[in-house]
Amino acid sequence: MNLNDKSLEELFKIADQVGKKRYHRLTNQDLEDYCKFNHWRYVNGDIKYGTTQESKKWARDNSDYRCPVCNKRFADVGGRSIDHKLPRAQYPWLSLDFRNLWVICFNCNKEKGEMHWYEYEHYILIHYPERYKDIQLFRPKQLLKSLG
Repeated sequence: MNLNDKSLEELFKIADQVGKKRYHRLTNQDLEDYCKFNHWRYVNGDIKYGTTQESKKWARDNSDYRCPVCNKRFADVGGRSIDHKLPRAQYPWLSLDFRNLWVICFNCNKEKGEMHWYEYEHYILIHYPERYKDIQLFRPKQLLKSLG
């Protein structure tokens, strides 16, 4: 499947179909992977904020000093957060697939909420067109191909 030739709307429909199909047939391994993510994120950490030393280190190692969405320095906007490009609520089996994670600031994470990736791209295109090209760089193409 060549995702490069697809429109934003077509990509959203493909990802949504895959998510709905798989969500209703979660396996024991899916549940185990989801629990591993929660353990990685919460053990010895504050559940309210959901960070451990290990996940904080991962966030530092996998980001620069600025949020890739708003381009503000993490230090100036309250820090980093780990976000799922394809939401855990719809894709729980991808909760610890590191291709599905990216590091953005708390404000941008809150603004994105539970939006599906392509819904989020569309939101950025409408509300922040100057940021759209940067957001496209983070599109989870490999992840979507693996869902095929």
